[in-house]
Amino acid sequence: MPVRYPRPLRPGDRVGVTSPSSGVAEEHRARLDVAVREVEARGYEVEVGRCMDGAGHVSAPAADRAAELMAMLTDPGIRAVVPPWGGEMAIDLLPLLDWERLRAAEPTWLVGFSDMSTLMTPLTLLTGTATVHGNNLMDTPYRVPEGLLSWLDIAAAPQGPGHPLRQTPPHRHRSTGWDDYRTQPEVREFTLDTPGRWTRLDADADVEAEGRLIGGCIETLCNLTGTGYLDVSAFARAESPEGLLVYVEAGGDDAFIIGRNLHGMRMAGFFDAANAILVGRTPAPDAPSLTQHQAVLDALGPLNVPIIADVECGHVPPYLPLVNGAHGRVVHTATRSELTQTLD
Repeated sequence: MPVRYPRPLRPGDRVGVTSPSSGVAEEHRARLDVAVREVEARGYEVEVGRCMDGAGHVSAPAADRAAELMAMLTDPGIRAVVPPWGGEMAIDLLPLLDWERLRAAEPTWLVGFSDMSTLMTPLTLLTGTATVHGNNLMDTPYRVPEGLLSWLDIAAAPQGPGHPLRQTPPHRHRSTGWDDYRTQPEVREFTLDTPGRWTRLDADADVEAEGRLIGGCIETLCNLTGTGYLDVSAFARAESPEGLLVYVEAGGDDAFIIGRNLHGMRMAGFFDAANAILVGRTPAPDAPSLTQHQAVLDALGPLNVPIIADVECGHVPPYLPLVNGAHGRVVHTATRSELTQTLD
């Protein structure tokens, strides 16, 4: 099945907001309002769903969350769907979604990261619909650093080989923690207080690699390996015989857990078609005698492909959105780092 790109967003389009995983607690509602207004200021209408309760670990029962997500993704009047943030239990939606109906529907942008990988990556693999691994809704009001794009930029961008989307790292990131939306619901500037660059883990040499992009959060995707929801090898054979650019990122598990998860994903074939691997910068802790970088290299080094770490595609602001299914080209040298995506 060829990759299907939702048409670019246009002023007046509707954007759906739902919480397939965690909802929004009362003390964070002011930030939700700020984020909704930000999307509206770009010229879009916003429809906030019913599955938004933040009192527990999920926003509503699984059947209700699945039904609302299905309704938004198959409503021809809704052109993009974005959650407030991720969570923990989006996996319980997978058997409740009507994959045949999603395959037949006009494609709609699905956006997010963290636990949203549990839904977005299978959506691309099973239906061919491109999805955006990038900022969640609550991150949308932040000013995007020079060199990067927001999910709104990508969802509204012209498509085709004549319209490449180029991003370069800002070489600064946040050192620790998150802004407190309870006391600063209007915050719009990232605190980028730490210098940092992309790091090649497997060798000291320049990298130039291409392939379709696919990937997501290690802690959530590792649970899908070996299931029909995460057959990356079949996707590569059908849509990208020239190979893939695979990206992964760790949200919070220590290096021992991440290492085990990556070993399992490798043995299940998740990386078999990779021409290069991008690893997101992570706030996750090292473990005794094993750093996060060492865990990645231990698990993925045997693949003998370039491994570039500290890419802005994880749980550390700022964010470099990646389109699952897009043609990607990564360049990393001593003086230049960039990722170019083409929606074709």
